[in-house]
Amino acid sequence: MAEAAHRMSRVDTAWLRMDNDVNLMMIVGIWLLATPVSINAVRARVVDKLLKYERFRQRVVHDTLGTSWVEDDQFDIERHVDVKPLRRAAGQSERAALQQLCAQMAGTPLDARHPLWHFQLVPTYEGGSALVVRIHHCIGDGIALTSVMQSITDGGSDPPKRRRKADDAGDGDWLSDAVLKPLSDLTTKAIAMYGDGVAKSLDALSNPQMPLLGSLEMVRTGYKVLSDVAALALLPDDSPTLLKGKPSGRKVVAWCEPLPLDHVKAVSKGLNCSVNDVLLSCAAGAIGSYLRGLDDDPAGKEIRAMVPVNLRPLEHAWKLGNRFGLAPLVLPIGIANPVERVFAVRQRMNELKGSYQPLLAFAILSLTGLLIKPAQDAVLGLFAKKTTAVMTNVPGPAQPLKFCGATLRQNMFWVPASGDVGVGVSILSYAGGVQFGLITDQALCPQPQQIIDRFGEEFEQLLLLAMMLPWAGEDLG
Repeated sequence: MAEAAHRMSRVDTAWLRMDNDVNLMMIVGIWLLATPVSINAVRARVVDKLLKYERFRQRVVHDTLGTSWVEDDQFDIERHVDVKPLRRAAGQSERAALQQLCAQMAGTPLDARHPLWHFQLVPTYEGGSALVVRIHHCIGDGIALTSVMQSITDGGSDPPKRRRKADDAGDGDWLSDAVLKPLSDLTTKAIAMYGDGVAKSLDALSNPQMPLLGSLEMVRTGYKVLSDVAALALLPDDSPTLLKGKPSGRKVVAWCEPLPLDHVKAVSKGLNCSVNDVLLSCAAGAIGSYLRGLDDDPAGKEIRAMVPVNLRPLEHAWKLGNRFGLAPLVLPIGIANPVERVFAVRQRMNELKGSYQPLLAFAILSLTGLLIKPAQDAVLGLFAKKTTAVMTNVPGPAQPLKFCGATLRQNMFWVPASGDVGVGVSILSYAGGVQFGLITDQALCPQPQQIIDRFGEEFEQLLLLAMMLPWAGEDLG
């Protein structure tokens, strides 16, 4: 007998309905395996491990009250995990063919009649195999899905046993915990200064039970939220570049070979900044150099990237769902000097620390999950006008993993974009390396590999400059 339906959260509903003609809300990834694996072994592992997470057995059902997860009584493992040899054009490399396959899959919708995920095994690739993975964003965010995918590797752990009633209550309370505390009664009144509609919406979302009026801390919080709401509302549209415009819906993907993480840490230490500052600066430099090469001078320009910010304890990642906010990060693509650019990125990252903008973005997504699709699209369109890219940085395991006996030598994923945003930047650390992936729309950036190739060049510049600094005999270990 099929299990009872479970109501989809408002945020997950928002992500489900974010699909449009040019952007599908799927996270697409690849695993490159050092030795071949069989389709039977992959299917057996998925059945044994992945299907213990109920979301991967459930389909989405719409009704007059909203959206629910329902057990798929027509579930077929062969539909969700299939095998297809890599097709190569004359003179085409295996990597180029695999990139083409990943791009094609990124633009192909999942079957809405069944659970919203799909694995495709490429049985022969560079002496081993490749696994192309597609999972709809409504199932989970990057942190959650990284945790789930690690669970299907050799020795991966099963999800903890759930107590349905207790867990459902906790999940429901989580939204209040995340948004209620910073958006208390005083804060809502402060926001009301910018419009009754916003205040009422946030008040309905948080529904505070214990007002904290009179608390000095809440006065500070109210002022901070007020400032962040104003900042979100008054963000100017992004700088015009060749990377902004109307997407076609045809995707292109690229990735680079991993950089040694120890080298990145050494550069960050030498320049007194974080590893993220270094990587984001390299990304900004690569984009600026690419535009400069196309006579689209980035001098004096900045572009905005929406950066996910995790809002959940990592030990709860196995529960799936989307529990992150979005923060607008300004990338100084117009600064050619690599050191000056790193310091500019560091300054912008510091400005985001302590900001309530990720929580406010989460609240907005929660509210759009209650709106009709045209209204949701209109709200999300405002984000798209102020943004050129979506950028995410996910930490992976420090040691190499194995899957069905084969070493996972390299992996990469691509973050989806919403609205008319045509660029997705992914940074992933794994097994002592860190690499950079890019997914773009063919109409806006037909050759993302040209940006990818510049990423390594930008890092080499920083590495050379860091090596010339006086280290005072410090140990970099």
